[in-house]
Amino acid sequence: MSRIGKKPVVLPAGVTAEIKNDRELVVKGPKGELNQSFRPEVALKLDESAKQIVVEQLFDTRIANAMHGLTRALVQNMVVGVSQGYEKKLEIFGTGYLASLQGNVLQLRVGFANEIHLQIPEGITVKCPDQMHVVVSGCDKQMVGQFAANVRAVKKAEPYLGKGIKYEGEVIRRKESKAAGKK
Repeated sequence: MSRIGKKPVVLPAGVTAEIKNDRELVVKGPKGELNQSFRPEVALKLDESAKQIVVEQLFDTRIANAMHGLTRALVQNMVVGVSQGYEKKLEIFGTGYLASLQGNVLQLRVGFANEIHLQIPEGITVKCPDQMHVVVSGCDKQMVGQFAANVRAVKKAEPYLGKGIKYEGEVIRRKESKAAGKK
């Protein structure tokens, strides 16, 4: 059995959970509502008195063991998402590089001939505190991380000058230029 899967997921104050059709979990909280279906190798049990969700492994197979821990982690991410939310911060470096919001579209000017326009998906909030920073937030961890990765993939920070888009706190390994080696 999975060590992670054995731990129950505690529901904080203000968060409610409901299990539908023995496979679908609906979690509601102050930040929003999330629902997800799970595989048949695991069963979800809701303990109303203790305010916790317990994930049980139904079979003793390798895939069931993997799904046990994965399901528990996904349930935990759902509970944290609707109670606290998730946030990814991006930094933009480079002369003339900037980001701005135009309605529901993120506009990036990162050294290409044209501006890049990214449509912001439903359920995600994007803020630009200034032209060099982008903050992606929402209650679904996967959607927040995927949109932040899509923004970063437009122009990853390159190793010579460090120009491009990177996560806040990400360290870019710098390389010496070709001219630095000649003497």
